[in-house]
Amino acid sequence: MIKIKQAIIVEGRYDKIKLSSLVDALIIPTNGFALYKDRETTELIKMLAKKTGIIILTDSDSAGFQIRSRLRSVVKEGEVINVYIPDIFGKERRKRTPSKQGKLGVEGMSAQVLLEAFRKAGVISEEEAPKGDPITKADLVGLGLSGGENSSERRKALQKRLGLPELLSANLLLEILNVNYTREQFFSMIKQPE
Repeated sequence: MIKIKQAIIVEGRYDKIKLSSLVDALIIPTNGFALYKDRETTELIKMLAKKTGIIILTDSDSAGFQIRSRLRSVVKEGEVINVYIPDIFGKERRKRTPSKQGKLGVEGMSAQVLLEAFRKAGVISEEEAPKGDPITKADLVGLGLSGGENSSERRKALQKRLGLPELLSANLLLEILNVNYTREQFFSMIKQPE
């Protein structure tokens, strides 16, 4: 079991149960969209962000991104780390049918996939975080990944290649790239054939 000092914010109780078997951390479920009306949980999350930092881990479907966006908009101070799970299609064992978008949520991910997602976000690391010049928005524009014709499709192809969810904005992709790669690693990877 891996000890994590930050509180982990997830969508529901089944996500919490899944993570509880992998990490020793405070895990707070938002109970989905109930977060929008639950002032007490919102205040708790804001306080935890200032005190210990928080990790946001939601499903990679549109509902998960809405909840993630809501959390990012209400947490103005403190440390916020985003951990993303890849798009893996299927259905959770406890459900009769797949989700609306057909993607597995946090509860449906294997332990290996979840731990790798934490590692990629720099939460679990054997080595020091990458140093050097960051990847910039201008780099994404120059590579045709932002602000141009077909940039959305190019970005989605890159995200798929990297095992990231397809619903990332250019800004969120940039944040993830800078957590996971040095500028040199990124440009070296882009030049490699797919």
